[in-house]
Amino acid sequence: MYNHVVVSHLDDAEIDRIFHALADATRRDIVTRVLRQEESISQLARRYDMSFAAVQKHVAVLARASLVVKQRSGREQLVHGNPEVLRKAARLLDEYEQIWRHRADAIGDILSEEDE
Repeated sequence: MYNHVVVSHLDDAEIDRIFHALADATRRDIVTRVLRQEESISQLARRYDMSFAAVQKHVAVLARASLVVKQRSGREQLVHGNPEVLRKAARLLDEYEQIWRHRADAIGDILSEEDE
């Protein structure tokens, strides 16, 4: 029942990196911001009550998960979101939901058979 299309594009280590990266509220906020508009790490750092280095580390976690892409532009590093990786993660979650729905439907069928 596991989606072979998603599995062929995301291995277990990639899936782990994506969901680990998204498990943090600051990183989710960064992803949201850079999906809307490219920002430099300096711009991002000004938005959070933490050090520049801490924001850099958050961006590095997101980049390792391919949720964001960093590009050097002069002295700055620009960050933009990678919606395709989010789509892949969403498809994987959809597959899990389908498995759950199938099992719930099967339980419903069993219970309705017992009632008859």
